[in-house]
Amino acid sequence: MNELIVRSGGLSTTVQDAGRHGQYAIGMPPSGALDLYSYEIANVLVGNPRGAAVLEATYLGPELEFTDARHVAVTGADCEVVINGQPAPTWQPLRVEAGDVLAVPRVRRGARPYLAVAGGIDVPPYLGSRSTYMLTGIGGFHGRALTSGDRLPLGAAAPAAVPSAELPGELRPDFPEVTELRFIVGLCAYRLTTDALRSFLDTEWRVTKDADRVGYRLRGGSLEFVEREQPFGAGSDPANVVDLGYPVGSVQVPGGDEPIVLLNDAVTGGGYATIGTVISADRDLVAQTRTGSRVRFTAVDLDAAMAARQERRARLAKARVALDADPS
Repeated sequence: MNELIVRSGGLSTTVQDAGRHGQYAIGMPPSGALDLYSYEIANVLVGNPRGAAVLEATYLGPELEFTDARHVAVTGADCEVVINGQPAPTWQPLRVEAGDVLAVPRVRRGARPYLAVAGGIDVPPYLGSRSTYMLTGIGGFHGRALTSGDRLPLGAAAPAAVPSAELPGELRPDFPEVTELRFIVGLCAYRLTTDALRSFLDTEWRVTKDADRVGYRLRGGSLEFVEREQPFGAGSDPANVVDLGYPVGSVQVPGGDEPIVLLNDAVTGGGYATIGTVISADRDLVAQTRTGSRVRFTAVDLDAAMAARQERRARLAKARVALDADPS
């Protein structure tokens, strides 16, 4: 069996694919790559089919030894990549041979590098996905982050041609000083006063150290709730409700002090009001926002959110064309 030997797992490196969809009814979040654009391009660069599993790292990437010749690609965060101690580029296919060692020792900007290997990471699927969900220890490689000594099975490399070009700079992610997140106000926004909702949108929030695949906790202001008698079954926090479903990207505000953007590994429901949702096209931006960075929210309507989704699809198709890959 062809394997990938993990010499070091980095800070937190997990196996992820496009996600475990259709399981919300049983309380199962989708998991999957947080930055779907970088994930998709990584697979294109090594000739993998859509949905192939890759490695998603956070800040400090893994060190990996190859047991056979493969193409690999690193996308996502602006990061340092070395093969056998020598610098290697990102956003283009790289050829490795048996015994070669690839490492991602440092992220300069952004937060999450993605590493795709031709053939994909061939761990067993669980509920239709190879994605890791660490809160319950399922999927991926034994349901956890990688550690030294792990040996990851690899699939057979696809016969599809590997692109010879690197992705043009204008099609790579930006890493702004302040990340602007488009946001659909709704769900339980009525729980905030008019001034508080305006303050939420006007505030420049800072990402706290509590920022992971479950959610990003923000700090920078305080939000006032409309006074009411708490409904039977809700707790004493003014943000409490009896029960509510949590879409991926929804924002809850426990206590009104520290909003939390819920991401791919968050629970699917609970007892906190969610005041709206970050649009799907901008969740890639959240994935690449670091602890200590600043974010702002801009209110948009559903039509703008759908247009942004189409623009994102068009950008991905343009990237496939630039790499001589199937744009469909």
